[in-house]
Amino acid sequence: MIQRALISWLSWPMLFCVASLMMYFFQASFQDKVSAADAEIIKHVVSAAIVYSVAWMLSRIVSMTLARKGKGKRKTPRLLGELLRAGLFTIATIIAVGLVLGQSPGGILASSGLIIAILGFAIRNVLADVLSGIAIGLEAPYRIGDWVEFDVGTSGRVIEIGWRTTRILTTNGTYMILPNSHISRQMLTNYSAPRKHYQACLRIVLSHDVPIGKAKEVLLAAAHAASEPMLASGSQKPMVHASQFGIDGIAYTIQYWVPSFADDVDCRDAMLAAIDHAIRRERLTVPARPAKAIPDKLELTGDYGMA
Repeated sequence: MIQRALISWLSWPMLFCVASLMMYFFQASFQDKVSAADAEIIKHVVSAAIVYSVAWMLSRIVSMTLARKGKGKRKTPRLLGELLRAGLFTIATIIAVGLVLGQSPGGILASSGLIIAILGFAIRNVLADVLSGIAIGLEAPYRIGDWVEFDVGTSGRVIEIGWRTTRILTTNGTYMILPNSHISRQMLTNYSAPRKHYQACLRIVLSHDVPIGKAKEVLLAAAHAASEPMLASGSQKPMVHASQFGIDGIAYTIQYWVPSFADDVDCRDAMLAAIDHAIRRERLTVPARPAKAIPDKLELTGDYGMA
């Protein structure tokens, strides 16, 4: 079935290539029927057709190669395939124009250098977005379906990666279109790589009257109870550490695992609810004044306030 689909996908470019090659090899049989100038034009046109047919066939092969997704591998960005196909047809066009005009590809590029420079200055902003899109397609810092966050506070799921822009569907359902040149200048956090689940944390402050051992035991039990329905695998266990001994109280950091960025808010809510229930059940005291939070750019933080 796969072989039949491959043959069907490559049939038209292969047929075009074979026909062009046959015309090229049998053109000598009708040279006596046309003038020398016409015969030369026919030869150049047929040669250009061969170049385009080869580029067409190679582009189909590239598309099929990139479309093949192995087990456990992430989807290849569409922009990468478009870039390779555009490169193949650009090279084919330069060669074909050179054959038709009887010039070398280097001569064609040299004669069009001024025009390219003028166009490049006129569309420099668009060109910056396109070049950034090419870099994103090659490096693949994120792919379609990934949950990402930029340093400006924009976060959401990538739904399309284009030549000029990347389209993001945010958590509140809004549709954002970001220029690729703007994205390339920002710090990016990909919550879907190298795997979908990741570790988040909460910061809870309890009074000095609560022994550290007792506090860690209660908080860890609450974190375990909240984490059980989150992850199917039991290998990712939550952890509790005493992180700061301050004037207002002792700060504890609860580290827990989130299945995916889409579940981040629900997991945080479940964790806070379980911790609140455990603290009230065990009648642990909290500081009369909330402690100052320790900011952390990459982690989710929150202080447990007054009871």
